[in-house]
Amino acid sequence: MIDFWIAAGLLLLLALAFLLLPVLRGRRAQAEEDRTALNVALYEERLAELEAQRAAGTLDAEQLEAGRAEAACELLADTADGDAPRRSSLGKAVPLVAALLVPLLGYGLYLHWGASDKLELARRFAEQPKTLEEMTARLEEAVKVQPESAEGWYFLGRTYMAEERPADAVRAFEQAARLAERPPEILGQWAQALYFAEGKRWSPQMQALTDEALAGDPTDVTSLGLLGIAAFEARRFSDAVGYWERLVAILPDGDPSRTAILGGIARAREQGGIAGTPESAKPAAGQVELKISVALAPELADKVQPDDSVFVFARAASGPPMPLAVERLRVADLPAQVALSDADAMMPQLKLSNFAEVQLVARVSRAGNPTAGDWVGRLDQVSGKASGEYALTIDRADAP
Repeated sequence: MIDFWIAAGLLLLLALAFLLLPVLRGRRAQAEEDRTALNVALYEERLAELEAQRAAGTLDAEQLEAGRAEAACELLADTADGDAPRRSSLGKAVPLVAALLVPLLGYGLYLHWGASDKLELARRFAEQPKTLEEMTARLEEAVKVQPESAEGWYFLGRTYMAEERPADAVRAFEQAARLAERPPEILGQWAQALYFAEGKRWSPQMQALTDEALAGDPTDVTSLGLLGIAAFEARRFSDAVGYWERLVAILPDGDPSRTAILGGIARAREQGGIAGTPESAKPAAGQVELKISVALAPELADKVQPDDSVFVFARAASGPPMPLAVERLRVADLPAQVALSDADAMMPQLKLSNFAEVQLVARVSRAGNPTAGDWVGRLDQVSGKASGEYALTIDRADAP
């Protein structure tokens, strides 16, 4: 902070210079005024001497006038280099008082509205922390200085989780969710912290948080993974398989967590006596299944990238806005065949067959957001009560 105070001191000296310069100039003007007054007094004294000599008869009238003219010339010569007298209505005391008050006032205003603590914090964050404990301390200081920063609370919660401090993480995620208007990602992290803070005992609050998160983003990986873990711990192996299979379906192929999740699915199947493979989770005979051929319009080929996410989902034509079933692909996978059925339902009470008509949507999202993307294709008035095959082309800009 020393360089900041040096710069502030230089600016203060500059401000004082503007205040004191008129005072110094005023002193110079006063000196000029005093010298002029002295010259006038000498001139008047000279005139008095000439009048006395005239009265005594030593000077005639012509000599008197010549003496007066000479004295006047001397007076003009002495005052020719001086400035006209100047007076300030402010007086001499006001600039001096202001010069004393400006530093005190400036310091007081900076203490009230300044941000030296934030400046120091920014400088500390510019240096890489050496330990996780140091990072935690910095984040704790950051949220004290900026308590309205949702990002600060979120990253503090993540750091608490890394330190296995879930109770502290709960408070941090709760603050982050409040400030950021409850985004799905933070809600899922909040529910996860609650789960571990309460000894892996599932509660209605956790269920409400994960439901809200999946309603906002059906592909929120934290919520899906947590629901699978909770179901597995409660020995609801069928539910665990369902949640984890949905999670695997939306994870990229290179995601390192896929192996662990697939292993969890295998253990859940084994302990729950669930036969078959993930493919057997597809609808049995008589269940509704929508087979969709998804393609990208040729004119959009140069406007997308191979790794852009493609979300294919069905949602009720008249009903809740959240998808009933969803699959995730990449642009590089197109054209592709996708099958959506009751087995893919995002929530048990929201199945395809529960709705007479559904809308099929394929959305390209470079940001990986299933609710808002870049390009989209839609097919309306599709029966949710009967299986069928449909062609869906992504051919238009995704309007908000």
